[in-house]
Amino acid sequence: QVQLVESGGGLVQAGGSLRLSCAASGRTFSRYAMGWFRQAPGKEREFVAGISRYGRSTYYTDSVKGRFTISRDNAKNTAYLQMNSLTPEDTAVYYCAADFRDGIATRGIEYGYWGQGTQVTVSS
Repeated sequence: QVQLVESGGGLVQAGGSLRLSCAASGRTFSRYAMGWFRQAPGKEREFVAGISRYGRSTYYTDSVKGRFTISRDNAKNTAYLQMNSLTPEDTAVYYCAADFRDGIATRGIEYGYWGQGTQVTVSS
């Protein structure tokens, strides 16, 4: 129903910024709430940020509030995660996910579609 492809990851020094993109296929992108998750080696996958179908609502985990911004452009079938003031603790594989609901879920099991992930590495 929807395929997701993340891009924009890379190596950045502490204090720097990256913008992740999640390109979605299909004609019904706006029907999906979108979320960003991340997983560091040896750690569980964690919710980072979510956005409702039309971008009216957003939600962030406490550790990224004020630094990360989730957005979407439904005309381009793309969701974004702008990451500023990055720290080594942000190092992880970042995944975008789609939830066929309007609200924002923080549990990964609520999302039915996932991208392949993009690596973000922040050096100190």
